Amino acid sequence: MMTTTRYEFTIIGKPFGKQRPRFARRGRFSKAFTPTETVNYEVQVRETFVRECNPTNLLQGPLRATITAHHPIPKSVSKKKRQLMLDGHIRPELMPDADNIAKVVLDALNQMAYADDKSIVELVVIKYYSEQPCVEVEIHQIGGLSTE
Repeated sequence: MMTTTRYEFTIIGKPFGKQRPRFARRGRFSKAFTPTETVNYEVQVRETFVRECNPTNLLQGPLRATITAHHPIPKSVSKKKRQLMLDGHIRPELMPDADNIAKVVLDALNQMAYADDKSIVELVVIKYYSEQPCVEVEIHQIGGLSTE
């Protein structure tokens, strides 16, 4: 049986970043919880992964992840600026931060694509503008010896 060494899939919709945990007081105690929007996006990531990749096994060993976020183009830009955005000459320096985009995607894939995201030893996050907002994810095994 051949084992999978790569997963690639695309999450349709505007890029989303992991939100900070929220805290609620219950009398003398505080409870931390994950915001609903983050939970919903993680579910969307997992459902998309299962639908597009049909995973049969967890990736093993050191992994490389490439996440490409395609942000929507603002409606108010000129045609010239729009074309520069589409050609990659103007890149989105806006929220969410690249690290938060990676965090929500990689956390969602724990126990789905790999045992734990600690196996990601190389990470690239790229942000572009696009007419079709989405997040493209590629995760694959790389050479090297695992320490376990």
